[in-house]
Amino acid sequence: MAEALRVLIAKPGLDGHDRGARVIVRLLRESGFDVAYTGIRRTPDEIAEQAREFGAEAVGLSILSGAHMELVPAVIEALQRAGLEHVPLIAGGIIPPQDRTALLEMGVAAIFTPGARSDDLLTALRAAAEAGRRAQER
Repeated sequence: MAEALRVLIAKPGLDGHDRGARVIVRLLRESGFDVAYTGIRRTPDEIAEQAREFGAEAVGLSILSGAHMELVPAVIEALQRAGLEHVPLIAGGIIPPQDRTALLEMGVAAIFTPGARSDDLLTALRAAAEAGRRAQER
């Protein structure tokens, strides 16, 4: 049996609403993922450090504050500084359609908004984490 994929779920910035993040954590755990949750109000550097310490193979950001265009690039940069450029980033939350293309172009592996299907999230996360594993092996 393959080792469980290690996923860090993070809440960057000042957003204090984490019910959705906690639902995702539970979904992932019940689906066989090894999951860590940062809690709310984490800086990009804290997220990168926790991802490194946990050995995350993917990072999921939950952003409901509208600051995704500032926070996502900051987390990408923090992951790169930490030597985790191979770790895929998934974004979720209130992200308007006009911002999704820009985030994907920045390197975000997938974006999920309220109402997304659980199966779609699980499939995308598994694919992104597997791609990250392959990239690290190179």
